[in-house]
Amino acid sequence: MTDPGMPDMLADRPADVSVSPPTVLAEGFHDLERFSVALRSPDGGTLSSLRDVLRVGKVTAVLPIDLARGELVLIRQFRAAAHLATGKGELIEIVAGHVEAGETPAQAAMRECVEEIGVRPTALYQMFEFLPAPGSIDEYATLFLGTVDAAGVPEHAGAADEKEATRPMRVPIETAIAALERGTMHNGFLILALQWLALHRGRLDAILAGQPAAR
Repeated sequence: MTDPGMPDMLADRPADVSVSPPTVLAEGFHDLERFSVALRSPDGGTLSSLRDVLRVGKVTAVLPIDLARGELVLIRQFRAAAHLATGKGELIEIVAGHVEAGETPAQAAMRECVEEIGVRPTALYQMFEFLPAPGSIDEYATLFLGTVDAAGVPEHAGAADEKEATRPMRVPIETAIAALERGTMHNGFLILALQWLALHRGRLDAILAGQPAAR
C-alpha cells in the first residue's frame, strides 16, 4: 500500500513532453490554437497527438461575503454557452473575470468586484487555485473570499465597455448552501466556492483574522 504521507503522490508535476509552436485555428475573444504533442512514457515510448486549446489564460474569481449580516453577494448573468448546453442561460454566478496585463490576480479581483457587484472588498483571502477545464482550455483561476459591506450593493452593475449586465443579489449564506445541496446552480466557480465555504464555515473568523491576500 502506498504511504499516504508521501508528499508528491497527489501533486501535479511537469511532464516529459515536447510541444510544437501553435497553429491558430480561429481568432476571437479567445484564440483557438492547435499543438503537436509528443509525450514520452517511462518505458521509453512516445505518444504523438494533436491537441486543440482555447487560450484563456489567468482569471480571478471572488465569493463576496458579509459576515456581519450572514450574507453572500451573488450575481445573475446570461451565458450563451450555458443556454446552448442546458437551455438555462441565466446563471447564478460569483464575481469573475480576466487578469489583465500588469495586474495580479488580487488586483483583478478587486476591480472585478467593483465592476460586477458595485462594491470594493475591504480585504481578499485566497482560497485556492485551479484549472476549470484542463482537457481543452488553458484557463488558470485564482479564487478568493472577499469581505464586503452588502448594504452598498446596487440593483444593477456590469462593465459597460464589456457589454455585460450583472444583477447582484444579496443571499443568506444558509440559502446559498441549501441551493447547492439541491443542485439548482451549475456554474463551476460558484459550486467550488460554496463547497469551500461549507467546508470551512466553522473557522471563517480565524481565516479572516489571518493575513489577507490584498486590501
